[in-house]
Amino acid sequence: MVSFIFRRLISGVVVLFVVSSLTFFMLYFSATSVARNILGETATQDQVHLKEVELGLDQPLLSRYFGWLGGVLHGDFGVSWFTSQPVVDSILGRLPTTLSIVLVTIVIAAVLATLFGVAAAVRRGWVDRVLQIVSIGASAIPQFVVAIILVTAFAIGLRWFPATGYVPIGDSVAGWAASITLPIIALAIGTVASTAQQVRSAVINVLSRDYVRTLRSRGLAPREILFRHVLRGAAPAGLTVLSLQFIGMLGGVVVIEQIFALPGLGFLALQSTTQGDMPVLMGVVVYIVIIVVVVNLLVDLAVGWLNPKARVS
Repeated sequence: MVSFIFRRLISGVVVLFVVSSLTFFMLYFSATSVARNILGETATQDQVHLKEVELGLDQPLLSRYFGWLGGVLHGDFGVSWFTSQPVVDSILGRLPTTLSIVLVTIVIAAVLATLFGVAAAVRRGWVDRVLQIVSIGASAIPQFVVAIILVTAFAIGLRWFPATGYVPIGDSVAGWAASITLPIIALAIGTVASTAQQVRSAVINVLSRDYVRTLRSRGLAPREILFRHVLRGAAPAGLTVLSLQFIGMLGGVVVIEQIFALPGLGFLALQSTTQGDMPVLMGVVVYIVIIVVVVNLLVDLAVGWLNPKARVS
């Protein structure tokens, strides 16, 4: 298990290095005149040049890259070119918003998808057909369309939830729950639908295996077979799908945060991209990749614990 964890950590570090490096070069190669954006159209060419020198844009690209990389290795992501606020402070101030939405969504999705998937696999018949129809329909509807419908119906129409804004959990638990309910529903519908399908397929596959038939022939109760053996065998497939859904949510939350005006990482990433604020955007990329690497490591550990063959492969 130690070598298994070590290999996963090394691969995670490599992924982090490659993704952040490629992102850095692509951003700087495609960047327009950031200095002009900061100073405005009325700034003279001399003022723009002085601003570029101040930002270090006059230096060779490799010098800028190694300077940025050296700072990151020491925990210094620089400061925003537009607000002069440290990048780490900007990200940490918005990280709880995004994580609270994504983590609560993935937990709810895991529970509901497991219930629906297992019910469809075990009962089959009309339950299975309903799951298939609902899953196809829910997966086909874009998340932003669901979000707009939810805002129109439950925030503007019924006024059950706030249409925009975020309340930190430290200020009010009830306010926090109300502010993230609609975003979570918008993200969870498609996630539950697609994950339930995968859980259903995995459970059906395990139910057809020889060892399950052997357990039945020995007189074990169906409930015991399902919860002690079948779910353990089907769990790796479900966990893998959930990890992919989690990564997809980190991208989908950008649109959701825009619709609900939530001050999260997605909102910050879009804002910094529009402005050309490279230090902030690179900081967001690095933090998101770290989150993805950590989640994948946890999933790999869970799969390795459930299935020892995975540790060998």
